[in-house]
Amino acid sequence: MTTTGPPASSPTRRPAASDRLGPLRGVQRGLVTWLAAYSVAALRVSLGLVITGFGALKFIPGASPAEALAARTAEALTFGLVGGTTAVVATAVVETVIGLSLLTGRLLKAAMVGMVGWLIGILSPVVLFPAEMFPGGLPTLAAQYVLKDIILVAAALVVTANVLGARFVAPPRRTA
Repeated sequence: MTTTGPPASSPTRRPAASDRLGPLRGVQRGLVTWLAAYSVAALRVSLGLVITGFGALKFIPGASPAEALAARTAEALTFGLVGGTTAVVATAVVETVIGLSLLTGRLLKAAMVGMVGWLIGILSPVVLFPAEMFPGGLPTLAAQYVLKDIILVAAALVVTANVLGARFVAPPRRTA
């Protein structure tokens, strides 16, 4: 009987990936443990920095590239009751409060509730002004500015899950 291929005990057999990574396994475990302990907090703080920055710019007339869009969106969402400078300042206050809460870790549950409304507001121009956001089917710079906020939604979901009790933990060590 003839066999094809080398026998299982052949020296040409490559070791499994887990065998080749033996010395790095401890480093990987340490990294996983560190990431499980600190990555959500790092995401919360970075989200806070971004949102606080967006809000702070709106306090300075003409400094925010989203100022006019924020005013028009608030006017549309409130059926004309709030618009212009009032809308921009209100947006600045909401963003700054949410951002500072994320940065400090204080009043996070209240901030997460406020963030739901804020996220709906910042994404709504895509629905409210589709012809202006996507003339000819392609996104304008304003549409791209709004669509990048999808990343903020994902980050907010992770932070909210953590605030409400979800935990990101490293898997237990396997013994050989």
